[in-house]
Amino acid sequence: MNDEVYSHGHHPSVTTAHAARTVASSAAYLEPFLEAGLDVLDVGCGPGSITAGFAGLVAPGSVLGIDASADVVAQAAAAHADVANVAFHEGNVYDLDAPDESFDVVHAHQLLQHLADPVAALREMRRVVRPGGIVAVREADFGAMTWFPAVGELDEWRELYSALARGNGGEPDAGRRLPAWVAAAGFADIEVSSTSWVYAGVEDRRAHADSWAARVLHSAFADQTLERGLADRRTLDRLAEGWRRWSRLDDGVFLVPSVEVLARG
Repeated sequence: MNDEVYSHGHHPSVTTAHAARTVASSAAYLEPFLEAGLDVLDVGCGPGSITAGFAGLVAPGSVLGIDASADVVAQAAAAHADVANVAFHEGNVYDLDAPDESFDVVHAHQLLQHLADPVAALREMRRVVRPGGIVAVREADFGAMTWFPAVGELDEWRELYSALARGNGGEPDAGRRLPAWVAAAGFADIEVSSTSWVYAGVEDRRAHADSWAARVLHSAFADQTLERGLADRRTLDRLAEGWRRWSRLDDGVFLVPSVEVLARG
C-alpha cells in the first residue's frame, strides 16, 4: 500500500468528505456482526471516522486503524484521541504488521479500487483474521454511478477520473469485480450485497459537488492529470464549474452504488 499512487490524495476536500463517513452510512452491512469484545482491524482507515465508530460498538474489544499516509494517521489519532479502545498506525496492506489470526474482523472501505493487486491485499487480510472471523470489504463502482439531469462535464469527469485511476494501477469499477477478487483470494464463504449513497437534497448536493469541484482543481487528482497531460487547467476549470452547475439544479440527484462482501473461511 505504501508504494501505491493514490488518485485522490489527501487534500482537505478529500479528507473532509471521508471524515463524514460513519458506520451507518458506509458499513451498515457489517454492523449486525459487531459485538462487545471483538478485535477489529480497519485497513485504509483514512481520517478514522468509521474506525472510531467500530470502537464504540465492540468495546471493550480493541480497534486498530492503519493507513499508508503518516499524515492521515496523525489526523485520525488527534481527532479520536478521546476514544480509549482505538489506535492508529501507519501500515501496508500487503504486509500487515500482525501475526496470523490476530483479529475477529478485518475491514476495508473504498481501498481495493486504488490497489494494483487487490487479490494479494485480500489474501493478507485473510491471513490475519481468526477462524470464524469476517473480512468485510466495500467498493464503489464509478462506471455504475449515475446522475440527473444530464451534465456533459460530469461525463467528462468520469472518463478523466477512470483514465487517471487506471493509469495509477487501480480499478475505478471495483464494485462489480469485488466478489471475484474475494473468491480469488481463497475465501470459501462469500455474502454479497449492495448499498448506495444518494445526493439529492440541497445541502447534500452542494457538499458533494463542492468536494469534487475542489478535488478537480486542487487535489492530487488535479496534480496528476496535469502532470500526465490528461487534461489542461482550462479543462479542469470547466469540469469544476460543471459540478457546481449540477449542484444548483433543483431536481439534481447523484447516485453512488457500492458492492459489499462479507467473507469467511
